Amino acid sequence: MKTVLITGVLGGIGSQLAKTFKENKYKVIGLDIRTAPTPNCDQFYRFDLHQYCSDPVYKKEMEAIFEQEIPELFLLINNAAVQLLASVDELRLEDWNQTLNVNLTGPLMLSQFFLSRLEKSLGSIINIASIHHQLTKKRFVAYASSKSALVGLTKAMSVDLQGRVRVNAISPAAIDTQMLRDGFNNDEAKVQLLNELHPSQRIGKPQEVSQLALLLAEDKLGFINGANLNIDGGISNVLKDLE
Repeated sequence: MKTVLITGVLGGIGSQLAKTFKENKYKVIGLDIRTAPTPNCDQFYRFDLHQYCSDPVYKKEMEAIFEQEIPELFLLINNAAVQLLASVDELRLEDWNQTLNVNLTGPLMLSQFFLSRLEKSLGSIINIASIHHQLTKKRFVAYASSKSALVGLTKAMSVDLQGRVRVNAISPAAIDTQMLRDGFNNDEAKVQLLNELHPSQRIGKPQEVSQLALLLAEDKLGFINGANLNIDGGISNVLKDLE
């Protein structure tokens, strides 16, 4: 049985990743800063990525647990992220640092820690990036920067780890999660308008992201390496203009 480790496992995409991999006979290990029932995780650990990156004592404690409890690993999915919105003139340094720690530095550090296990299993790393690496909007300064850097990290790691571990990224656009709906204050009219903005005439589903991750993980597509795959319903091809 292959083992997958998923960060941010309790979120909309993370929980679906766990469900899809569990249904496909993977052993699923989940990490999240929150705690909740996790029926699709064989093992779950409360884990603070920001603290992992900034507190050497916490880092040592968590790595001791991982060393003992996760002896083998085939796939690392760096899915956890924070989205702290602020314009350039109001962005606080602590929010910038937290965003980079969770969205960028954390994936690097976890990749470093689990590298020997991934190499031994001929496994891979999948980073969940975002359309914001390419197209963004106001007040997404920290988030867009972190996701752009995560795509760059993916490409650099694939070159640096050539012949050892594959590294790829997935960049979703709007995916129908509670986080997205909360961002629109659960206004169904706004969500419907968002659907219509996409050439697909709908936003994405968490299952579509998880199925893409499953395909990337399997050996049948092993030639895909260092790629960033947009799953965006065609929105990145749309030019906004006056009618």
